[in-house]
Amino acid sequence: MMEQHGKSSLAALTLGAIGVVYGDIGTSVLYAMKEVFGSGHVEFTPDNIYGILSIFFWTLTVIVSIKYVALVLRADNHGEGGLVAMLALASMAVKDRPVLRQRMLIVGIFGTCLFYGDGVITPAISVLSAVEGLEVVSPAFKKYVIPITIVILFGLFAVQKRGTSGIGKFFGPITVVWFAVIAALGLYHIASHPEIMWALSPHYAVQFIISEPTVTFLILGAVVLCVTGGEALYADMGHFGKKPIRLAWFFVVMPALTLNYFGQGALLLSDPTAVANPFFNMAPDWLLVPLVGLATAATVIASQALISGAFSVTKQVVQMGFLPRLQVLHTSVKDTGQIYIPFVNWGLFAVIVLAVMMFKSSSNLAAAYGIAVCTDMLITTVLTFFVIHYGWKYPFWWCLAATGFFFVVDLAFWASNLLKLFEGGWFPLLIASVIMMLMLTWRDGRGILHEKRQEDALDLTSFLEAVFLSPPTRVEGTAVFLTSGKGSVPNAMLHNLKHNKVLHHQNLFVNVQNHEVPWVDDAERLQIKALGHDCWQVEIHYGFKDDPDVPGALSHLKGLGCEVSPMTTSYFLSRDSIVPTVGSGMPAWREKLFAQMHLNASSAADFLNLPSNSVVELGSKIEI
Repeated sequence: MMEQHGKSSLAALTLGAIGVVYGDIGTSVLYAMKEVFGSGHVEFTPDNIYGILSIFFWTLTVIVSIKYVALVLRADNHGEGGLVAMLALASMAVKDRPVLRQRMLIVGIFGTCLFYGDGVITPAISVLSAVEGLEVVSPAFKKYVIPITIVILFGLFAVQKRGTSGIGKFFGPITVVWFAVIAALGLYHIASHPEIMWALSPHYAVQFIISEPTVTFLILGAVVLCVTGGEALYADMGHFGKKPIRLAWFFVVMPALTLNYFGQGALLLSDPTAVANPFFNMAPDWLLVPLVGLATAATVIASQALISGAFSVTKQVVQMGFLPRLQVLHTSVKDTGQIYIPFVNWGLFAVIVLAVMMFKSSSNLAAAYGIAVCTDMLITTVLTFFVIHYGWKYPFWWCLAATGFFFVVDLAFWASNLLKLFEGGWFPLLIASVIMMLMLTWRDGRGILHEKRQEDALDLTSFLEAVFLSPPTRVEGTAVFLTSGKGSVPNAMLHNLKHNKVLHHQNLFVNVQNHEVPWVDDAERLQIKALGHDCWQVEIHYGFKDDPDVPGALSHLKGLGCEVSPMTTSYFLSRDSIVPTVGSGMPAWREKLFAQMHLNASSAADFLNLPSNSVVELGSKIEI
């Protein structure tokens, strides 16, 4: 992965990071300040404007600059970042503590599920807040805001199947223009009130917090909107590397955000009525319509990055065994990371449209936004502690001090957002809970299924010895039997012997194993063991970001004493039919749900990239 970084120039990677990583946090200027003063909790005075601006600046500094850029970016998993990569790191760090590991997996998976809640709210609030700029142009446009938003979102999701490689090259330049424009707007208004820059001093934030502790707590749920998207710094580390992400933040993104927020503050000092929509009120009349267009483009880019992230996270979660196989289409022959998952794409779109129709405005959606973001930030902080203490072996008290401060900050934001639970915060939590239930049902169901298979399984070595005492007719070619467990006889082989009464000249018993690392080196991909009589036990290893390709992996067996010819190879798979039964295992409704998920899972042949004209599926029925 790091070699890929080296092939692109630092400038190109930094430009790409600006477009992909910072689209979400870059569009927070559209609604963050508006929501703080629109909450009705903050009295509109110059001192309070200074205090709020100072809180904004130091929130960006503490959470993004120090927590994510300085600390969390160090926790890379073979160059990869994101909550799934962090969860894998933390899980490996405590692998000798099974109870702790199990609880940590549950917490981490819930954080991953919250990502989907965030994936619904982010496009909805971002695009809606941009289109709401039309209301500043003319109140007559108000009735068109929701229809225009839905049309834009439909267009965005409709083009996903074509891939983003073609339009992706424009993301960076457009986002750079966006940051340049918001910085220029900020400077324009700061020039009329240059004293507003004194709010950079932390004493204004401290003064506001001390004088208004209750109000401070109440508005933290709105203040956190200025750092939404900050977690993308870590999630996209594998695509761009640490240095481009850090350079983009300190030299482009943070200065532009700071200037714009302070410009909004200067505008409010001059014109308190601008509080209804301070961002769009910064623009002169002649710039208003172009600014709405640019803001819409920026929010579409921010949404695109999150949609692509949803595809990537889903693929990783499937690889880790928490979701059934889904149809994954590659949209680029050059970049394996360019994928499209139809079920995720249209599922997200349907729930986003539901959110837009339910909440109707960006202000209403803001109530639903913060809780998912804050919970994810809190979980990231907790997992970071386990990584640096148990994984990196730093002293306990040092680790507690390093993460404890951020935990308290995250907890304060999270607790404030809980106050908005019944105003909309329940929505992303409901989405996350439903997905969590599906993930745990799939994981537990697979565990029960594996136990049932093992109960009836025959030992492969003993079985082959018995078979070759009086061998059946041997036919030319190679038979590859995919097995769920190492060392056991696959059902597909039993059915093949029973019905076809033949055995291929060469037989491979292949077990695919997924690991809690992003990538597995080619040198460690294969393990092979001779079983005699031209039979081999083969293990193929993949990370959660690898693309499984069984034929591709088997092509490397030539130097290991076994040659597989694509033209004479057949792949035998067991197609299990799940029958829920009353008794031990999961509750009846979960067993029925698991059976339905198993039935609707995409083909194992497609998932493992097997040639469709060489696959033989033999069915069996399993009661759970």
